[in-house]
Amino acid sequence: MHAIQMVDLKRQYLKIKDEIDQGILEVLDTTAYINGPKVKAFQEGLQQYLSTAHVIPCANGTDALQIAMMALDLQPGDEVIVPAFTYVATAEVIALLRLKPVMVDVDYNTFNLTAEIVAKAITPRTKAIVPVNLFGQSCDLEPIMALAQKYGLWVIEDNAQAIGADYTFSDGSTAKTGTIGHIGCTSFYPSKNLGAYGDGGAISTNRADLAEKMQKVANHGQVRRYFHDVVGVNSRLDAIQAVVLGVKLKRLDEYATARQAAANFYDKAFAGLDWIQTPVRHPKSTHVFHQYTLLVKNGQRDALQTHLQQKGVPTMIYYPVPLYEQDAFRPFTDLQHLPVTEQLCREVLSLPIHTELDPEQLNYIVESVKGFGH
Repeated sequence: MHAIQMVDLKRQYLKIKDEIDQGILEVLDTTAYINGPKVKAFQEGLQQYLSTAHVIPCANGTDALQIAMMALDLQPGDEVIVPAFTYVATAEVIALLRLKPVMVDVDYNTFNLTAEIVAKAITPRTKAIVPVNLFGQSCDLEPIMALAQKYGLWVIEDNAQAIGADYTFSDGSTAKTGTIGHIGCTSFYPSKNLGAYGDGGAISTNRADLAEKMQKVANHGQVRRYFHDVVGVNSRLDAIQAVVLGVKLKRLDEYATARQAAANFYDKAFAGLDWIQTPVRHPKSTHVFHQYTLLVKNGQRDALQTHLQQKGVPTMIYYPVPLYEQDAFRPFTDLQHLPVTEQLCREVLSLPIHTELDPEQLNYIVESVKGFGH
């Protein structure tokens, strides 16, 4: 049996090696390292895949969030609603821009924001909401967008973990996650479902005015070289990463299917265990399983993690500490307690899930979990 990994990028690469290698050699041969035809081709491919009007490639997912907020002309002290149960980058850029991150709880079963939670946090200073499509499925975005329209708020989707997921509206229409909010932001960190071989990110929007602003901000605040209209940043996707992403984009749905098959196997195997809860699938969203995250009951999470480690099964805790308990955010919030977030931080445990898991590995992982305490 192959050694089990949280994400097996080596085996995935070997299946697409020839196409990847050829594309990288073409970049080296043309020396078009920055922007150029490979970046343009990926940009257009992603626009088509997402069925969105505009995609702005950038250097990483954190930059994507920052560029989005800079383009919205938010002012220091403006409030931005963000889940407390998420990766640090989501709130980090809010604080970096001297905005106020208003951290709120999440739904226990889906780990995501709901309109009901958001509504309670809106004040006259609220300017934006950042719903995070955590672990691979969409927030229930239709009521969040309705709430945003009612109060005149921007919605920036953090779609770093759910690219490729589909959301179904009440009228039966569907849209890709990352295209439902005013702006969508994603990361191409190597372990993501659509991952580069280094850093990378992208921003999507259906609004031409926002696309123009974000493109300008990402390129030193300029449209015409050496003429700078606003203070911007330097954030670009390099051509070699665009090659990798272009090859993988063609297989993104295939990769999602492989992850879903592994998740279905886990679901069925763990169905009879009352001491763990398998991931709850929201009825309005497909789930592309960036992570397969269990809830381990009765205070047994850490003991189960140790047991699995001894069996050679890697696991991860996403996330062990609420954002408002991080030292970095103490100057920005006086929050003391969000009960669901704190319970999740005690109970979540993510098992290996990726495109290369084989039946032998899956059976071994399942039997290792079932063998806990026996």
